[in-house]
Amino acid sequence: MRVVIQRVSKADVKVGQNEISKIEKGLLILVGFEQNDSEEDVDWLHTKIVQLRIFDDEQGRMNKCILETGMDILLISQFTLYASTKKGNRPSYAKAAPAAYAEKLYTYFISQLEKRLGKKINTGIFGANMQVALVNDGPVTILMDTKNKE
Repeated sequence: MRVVIQRVSKADVKVGQNEISKIEKGLLILVGFEQNDSEEDVDWLHTKIVQLRIFDDEQGRMNKCILETGMDILLISQFTLYASTKKGNRPSYAKAAPAAYAEKLYTYFISQLEKRLGKKINTGIFGANMQVALVNDGPVTILMDTKNKE
């Protein structure tokens, strides 16, 4: 499981001309699932994300997590996070989980984040062609992979 976490001052997602979801301050999280990912990967990752201290405290230091700030999350599924560019110029997505399995993990990820934060998580539409807009705050962008727990 891979995520790109971006601290944002605002973000939104559209499908066609329709705005599906938006947030003000918080996290925009792009998530991709690999074939051998499991609920264990989701559990490890959602725990890390909600405790990640990347929001400023009163002294301007990144010392607060999303749990402490009450800010929002916009979670977007993105299978292209598993693009392999090793050979040729056309990315291969062979490592990405099949859509039905990825959607199951995505739904579980949403439910676990909502449970931890005690509120609704904003999302895009799984499998849709989406337009995501954001204003990266900082900029702060963090990459995490459950197969490489640095």
